[in-house]
Amino acid sequence: MHVDIDAVTRIVEETANQEILPRFGRLASHEVREKAPGELVTVADEAAELRLAARLRELLPGSVVLGEESAAKDEAVMDYLAGDDPVWVIDPVDGTANFTAGRSRFASMVALVLHGETLAAWIHEPIAGKTACAERGGGAWQNGERLSVAAGGREPAKLRGTLHAGFFGSKTVARMVDSRRDRVIALRSFRCAGAEYVALARAELDFALFTKLAPWDHAPGALLVAEAGGEAKLLDGRPYGPAQRDGKGLLLAPDAASWQALYDTLLKAE
Repeated sequence: MHVDIDAVTRIVEETANQEILPRFGRLASHEVREKAPGELVTVADEAAELRLAARLRELLPGSVVLGEESAAKDEAVMDYLAGDDPVWVIDPVDGTANFTAGRSRFASMVALVLHGETLAAWIHEPIAGKTACAERGGGAWQNGERLSVAAGGREPAKLRGTLHAGFFGSKTVARMVDSRRDRVIALRSFRCAGAEYVALARAELDFALFTKLAPWDHAPGALLVAEAGGEAKLLDGRPYGPAQRDGKGLLLAPDAASWQALYDTLLKAE
C-alpha cells in the first residue's frame, strides 16, 4: 500500500501552524490539565489530533485513527493495531510538558501502520519548521536531506544517548540501568521522544533506551531510525512493532553490534 508522503507532510505541518503554534506560550491555566499522573494534555493536543484524524482519514479512505488523546479516553481504540484496516497512529504534541512550559522541544508525530508493521512515519518539529519522514524501504529524510545514523564500531563508553528507565516500565530494568549509567555517556532527556528520534537519525545521538512503549511515542521514530540505518529492537531481542508493549523496553543503536554491546553493558546479568 502506498501513501502520498508529501501530502501527509503538508497535513502535519498545516495542522501545527493552525492548531499548535498559535497556542505556544499563550495557554491559559484552564487549557492545561493532567490526564494521568505525570501526563499533561492541552487544548492544542486535542484540537491538533481532531484535525489530523479528519484529514488523514480523508486522504486514505477506509483507514482508522489511533491517537494518544483518543486512547486516553477509550483504550478500546488500541485494538485497531490488531485489525485489517490501515491505522494512523498520532501523537499530536509529543513533549507536552515542554510545550506548556514554553520550551521549544516538542513535535507532532504520525505513523501509518498495517498488520502490525509501520509503513511510513513523520516527525514534525514546529519551532524548527522541519519534518523528518521515512517510508519502509525508502530511507529517512528531513526537508530533502538523506538521514544516516551515527557510525557503529565504537565501544559503549564512547556512545552518547538518553536512558528513559524509571517512572514507567520494569523496576528491575530501571534499577539495573541506573546502576550502570556511568558506563555510557548518558545525556539529559530531551523530554520529547520525537526530538530524540530525529537526533538519532541525524547522528546527533548514538543510542536511546525507552521503557514506556506507547505506540504513538515510538512507531514513527523507530521506523525513522531503522530507515536511517539504525537498529530498533525490544529488550527481549524482537524487532520493534507498534503493537508490542510487553518487551520491557526499546533500545535503539547505530547497528546490530552496537545494540548488543549496549545491551550487554546496561542490562546483561553479571
